[in-house]
Amino acid sequence: MPEDNDKILPKDFDSDYSLPGRFEEGNSEYFDAESVKSKPKNREILVIAVAFVIVSSGFFSYYFMNQNEIDSQIIQNTINVDPEKKLVNQYGVGEYGSDHAHAAIAVFVDGEQLNFGMPQFQLSSRYIHLENHNPYLIHKHATGVPLEMLFASFGMKITSDCIILSYDESTDIKTGRFCTGQDQSLVFYVNGEEYYSDISQYVLEHNDRILVSFGDAESISKHLAYLESLEIFDIPKKTLPDSGNEIFI
Repeated sequence: MPEDNDKILPKDFDSDYSLPGRFEEGNSEYFDAESVKSKPKNREILVIAVAFVIVSSGFFSYYFMNQNEIDSQIIQNTINVDPEKKLVNQYGVGEYGSDHAHAAIAVFVDGEQLNFGMPQFQLSSRYIHLENHNPYLIHKHATGVPLEMLFASFGMKITSDCIILSYDESTDIKTGRFCTGQDQSLVFYVNGEEYYSDISQYVLEHNDRILVSFGDAESISKHLAYLESLEIFDIPKKTLPDSGNEIFI
């Protein structure tokens, strides 16, 4: 009778179990270790997701419950922003005192010069204004200040086609909207030369002479002559204590 050993099959080294990794897959500890490692990570993701849902739900619930109040506050904050500050930010105006220049301006509507010597037009802006009841002399006190800031402080808007005057109607001065038509034109001049760009964007320099004329074109030469006759004062000088040096202020 053959020995039992003869019935034992030889090891098959070409079987799947002899391939790399097969032994580990047959070992339960191999899978248990991976399973244990993934559980804490999955739990963290779940906790974060739940927390996000809770916070988001709370935020949207609060907004919808208080929507009218929140929207009203946003609108109010927008209204309360100083209009001049908006323009300062819009044009990148320099710090107060970063420049000082004087210029002459004359605005005519239907042959009548607007009187900027009235109190409501004096010192109406910190950065660019008229003062001492002078009806034409502009003082500019910062770099990058466009004429729009002066016009806006007056309650006036000037476009390529219209002059809109919307200040206090109780004063003895023209108000309303004046736009070009068949017999009326709106022209701008800077230092005797016609200016074709947007006059509101113009940043004046010392000794500039600026004319805005709406109405009969035949009157322009007369308006220019008047503007040329106006005196533009020099920038005052100030002597620093104990220095003997003069500086412009």
